[in-house]
Amino acid sequence: MASTVLITGCSSGIGAATVRAFADQGWNVAATLRDPAKAHFEQGAGQVQAFALDVTDAASVNAAVAQALGRFGRIDVLINNAGYGLFGPFETATPEMIERQFATNVQGVFAVTRAVLPGMRAQGSGVIINVASLTGLVAMPLYSLYAASKFAVVGFSESLSHELAPLGIRVKVFAPGAVNTDFSGRSLARTWEGDGGPYAASIAKVQATFSANRESGGSASSPEALAQALLGAATDGSAQVRYVVGPDALQVMRLRQELGEEALLAGLRQRFGLAA
Repeated sequence: MASTVLITGCSSGIGAATVRAFADQGWNVAATLRDPAKAHFEQGAGQVQAFALDVTDAASVNAAVAQALGRFGRIDVLINNAGYGLFGPFETATPEMIERQFATNVQGVFAVTRAVLPGMRAQGSGVIINVASLTGLVAMPLYSLYAASKFAVVGFSESLSHELAPLGIRVKVFAPGAVNTDFSGRSLARTWEGDGGPYAASIAKVQATFSANRESGGSASSPEALAQALLGAATDGSAQVRYVVGPDALQVMRLRQELGEEALLAGLRQRFGLAA
């Protein structure tokens, strides 16, 4: 019997690529997204079924998991990939923006994980992979709220890995660096209006740095490369919990080890033109 993976946030980018990667290996794939009518997935060697799932709606989460279990009988791997990002000064973020940030990136992970746990406990096995970010390990400027949500996902995943290990369930956290997707246009919102007022100069410098990196080719990973890394994490059979993926992410973590925390943060501030 083929194994089954449930993936959230499959409308495009990493999620859509991960659907293809698992299907090509003969997996059953429960591909979830808010609007299944927009789903266009290739079947590959496995069976792919799209389900409506809004991670911020508990009823939607429970219904999608129940439908996936009804269709495939079990869920062997969960990949919590759905995400939303806020970019900009913390001071200018509204309470509604902050609520949406944490409702999607943190509470959404909690809700889907809780929904699949009874089945995984009953079968005595399972893998849960929570997609965080390099910014959940080393925070980048003007991403304070996004970073806070992803730091939360990292901490949640590492602690959960201890409590679920005796039940045969492995928990992993996936921290990619920059990705060649439309995340900045589709799922990234800004916290300010106009030029940003007192933060205008900082916003301009940070945006210019990110733009220059993209234009130079940078070291961003493709969604397909990250999908293969997720497939590897799901199937490597190891007790490894943290997966840092992408050349830029690996370089930053290497510099953190070589330079130490303070020097790394000072270097990032200087790189973005924010040194005092």
